[in-house]
Amino acid sequence: MTIRKATESDTERLLELLCEVLEIHHRARPDIFKSCATKYTEDELKSLLKDESRPIFVAEIDTRVVGYAFCMIKETVGDNILHDTKTLYLDDLCVDSSERGGGIGSALWEHVTSFARKIGCYNVTLNVWSGNTNAEAFYERLGLKPQKTLLEKIL
Repeated sequence: MTIRKATESDTERLLELLCEVLEIHHRARPDIFKSCATKYTEDELKSLLKDESRPIFVAEIDTRVVGYAFCMIKETVGDNILHDTKTLYLDDLCVDSSERGGGIGSALWEHVTSFARKIGCYNVTLNVWSGNTNAEAFYERLGLKPQKTLLEKIL
């Protein structure tokens, strides 16, 4: 397996995997997430691939993309209450459903955290939707702990 920065030639495959993630979210929260859609259009994705503050990494086996990690570099500078920090936000991580359980997600996570250290980040953060129990368990196994909790009351 190889992990590398995504390129425009990965666009079609990334859109397929984005659809897989959306379906997981739709099953957990159909009141919020649409079915049969993707987070980004093809043009938006191509634009993201050029944005150095939004690195995207792919895991590849025999030239087939089997997973991805969408990231955002975020910096807090001069805030009244928060220390100056550089954070790598893991916006989205997906492993092809037929490849899950084989260590690809862990390898992507290791690549992301190594990249974050290399660019001087203080931490790596991410969100997990309640109801996505597989993701919750995966990140727990990796040693992640809650930083804050977003609560809701549906009206």
